[in-house]
Amino acid sequence: MNPSPRVASLLSRLSLPRKAAQMVQAERLHITPEQVRDFGVGSVLSGGGSLPGDNRPADWVELNDTYWAASVEGADGQPGIPILYGVDAIHGHNNVRGATVFPHHIGLGAANDPELMERIARVTAREVLATGLDWTFAPTLAVAGDCRWGRTYESLSEVPDVVALHAAGIVRGLQADLGEDGVLACAKHWVGDGGTAEGVDQGDMVADETQLRHTHLPPYLKALDAGVLTVMVSLSSWNGDLCHAHRYLITDLLKGELGFAGLVVSDWNGILRISNDFGEAVASSVNAGIDLFMVPEQWERFVAEVVRQVEAGAIDEARVDDALARILGVKETCGLFERPRPAARKWANHASFGSAEHRGVAREAVRKSLVLLKHAGGVLPLRRDARILVAGRNAHDRGALCGGFTIEWQGVEGNDRVQGGTSIWEGIRAFAPGAELHASGVPPAAARHFDAAIIVIGERPYSEGHGDIRSWTRPVARNSDEAAPEPPIPGPGLLHPYGDTLRLARLHPEDLATIRALAAQDLPVVAVLVSGRPLVIEDELEASAAFVAAWLPGSEGAGVADVLFGDYDFEGRLAHSWPANDPARREPAETRFPVGYGLTLRAPLAAAS
Repeated sequence: MNPSPRVASLLSRLSLPRKAAQMVQAERLHITPEQVRDFGVGSVLSGGGSLPGDNRPADWVELNDTYWAASVEGADGQPGIPILYGVDAIHGHNNVRGATVFPHHIGLGAANDPELMERIARVTAREVLATGLDWTFAPTLAVAGDCRWGRTYESLSEVPDVVALHAAGIVRGLQADLGEDGVLACAKHWVGDGGTAEGVDQGDMVADETQLRHTHLPPYLKALDAGVLTVMVSLSSWNGDLCHAHRYLITDLLKGELGFAGLVVSDWNGILRISNDFGEAVASSVNAGIDLFMVPEQWERFVAEVVRQVEAGAIDEARVDDALARILGVKETCGLFERPRPAARKWANHASFGSAEHRGVAREAVRKSLVLLKHAGGVLPLRRDARILVAGRNAHDRGALCGGFTIEWQGVEGNDRVQGGTSIWEGIRAFAPGAELHASGVPPAAARHFDAAIIVIGERPYSEGHGDIRSWTRPVARNSDEAAPEPPIPGPGLLHPYGDTLRLARLHPEDLATIRALAAQDLPVVAVLVSGRPLVIEDELEASAAFVAAWLPGSEGAGVADVLFGDYDFEGRLAHSWPANDPARREPAETRFPVGYGLTLRAPLAAAS
C-alpha cells in the first residue's frame, strides 16, 4: 500500500523503537501518560471494569484528554502522534454509568430491523464521543452455531445472511463520515469465532474453506464494503491453527484477496497462546499480519522484542513499516490529526448522553426484539386494571437485563450500578399501579388475590469463557507449544463455566418451582425469559399460559411492559433456532422452534423461514 505524504513523512522520522511502540495497545491501568509520551505508544484501551473516577462521562473525557496531551508532545526529537483510545462499547456505551444500554445482538437479530440497527449505532457513537473516546471494538459479526457458546448473545443470528444484513448499517452508524460525528468501528472476531466445536469459547472451528467462506465471511464482506477501518483477530483456531498466527487468514485473505487497507488488531493477549517463547510469539503474529497489538500489561516487553526480532532478522522491517502505515493511515482517515484535544471536542460531555431521546431508541429496540413463543387462554394483552403478581429473580434487576459487558466485564447484578432506565417491574408498575412485586417468593393463596402473574426468569450475567455451557479441556493447537500458558482471560481450559446443561430447570430450578406453584393455583402465568441464548424450557413452557423470550434487553426494561399490556404487538422472530433437547447432555438434536418463528396477538403464527 502507498502511504499518504503525511504518513510517509512520519515513517521516515520514526526510530525503530518508536515504530514498535506505535504498534502497541496498552491497558490504561498498566501505562502512565508519561510512558505514552516517552515511548510513543500508539493506542490505549480500557478493559472491562477498568473505570476512571466515578465512571461518569467527565471522568472519561479527562482520562483520554490526559493521555492524548501526552501522546502529541513527542520525546527525544521524535514526533508526537495522537493515540487511539479504544473501549468495548458493544451494546451502547455499556461501561459508563448512566449510559443508554441497548439489547445485546441476539435480541436485535430477532428484531431484524436494519434501519433500527443503524440508529442504535449512531446513538452509541454519540455516547462514546460524549466521553471523549475514539474507537469501539464493535460490531461482533459472529455467526453462532451452538448456543452452548457463552458469547451467543453477541451474535445476531445463526444465519449468515441475517448477520450480513445488519453489518453495513452498524459500521455506517458508528463511523458516520469519519469526522467529528463518528467513532472507529471494529469488525470482530476474524474469523469463525461463532463456529467452534461444541460452542467452546476460544476453541477450534473444524471446517473446510468452502464452509468458512459460505458461513463466516458474508458479514465481513458487508462491513468491508461499508468502509470499516479496523478488524480484530479471533482468539479461536481454524482446524487447529491459531488465528493470531494465521498468515493465510490475515495477510492473504483479508488484506490480499479482500483488499482490506485498514489496521488489524489482536485480541487481549492473543499472541501469548502462540508460544511459551515470547519472542517467537511476537515474530509469528507480526509476520502473520497483525498490525496493532493488544498487550495490556506486557507492552514494554513487546516493544523491546519487536526491535530485537527485527535486528535478528526474524521480522523484516518492511513488515513493521506496513503495520505503521496502516495504523497511521487509520488515524489520518478518521481525522485524528486534525481533531482538537478530547476535552475540546464537539460532543465531549454532551447533554445527550443517556438522554430520553436515546433511551427511546433503546425502548423501541426492546419492543421489537421480544419473541412470543407460546400464548394460550387469551391472557395477553394484560389489562391495566388487573391485579398482577410480579415475581422472579430478574423482575427488578437492571443489571441482569443488561447481561455481560455492562459496567464490569462479566456484568453486574442489581440496580445500583446500572443507573437510569427501568427494570421490567418498573415498567409494569407504570402500566398497572395495582401490580405487586413479590421478589422473595410466591404468596399463599395467590389465586384469590391476583388475576394473572408475570414471572421474570432466566440467566445471571456472564461474558466470554464464564458463559460457556460445558465441561471440556482445550486441545493444544498445532502451532502452539505444549507448555504454552493459559491466557490471562478465561480460555477453553476454564474450570468454572456457567453450567453443564442448557436445561433451565437444572440451571435455575427455582424458576420452574415458582411457575408451577402459581399454575397449581389456577393463576395464568406469563413467563418472561431473560437469557443470552435459547435454553431448553420444555417444563417451563408447559406450565405457563404465555412465554416470552426477552433476551438481554438492556437498560430499558419498560419496553417489555409496552408489549405485555398491548400498546404494541409482538414483532420479534427467532434468529437462532430453539432446542428441545440438551446437546450438553448428549441428547438427540431436536428443534422446538425454528428460525423465523414468533407468535403475534393479531395472527396465530408467523411463517417460519
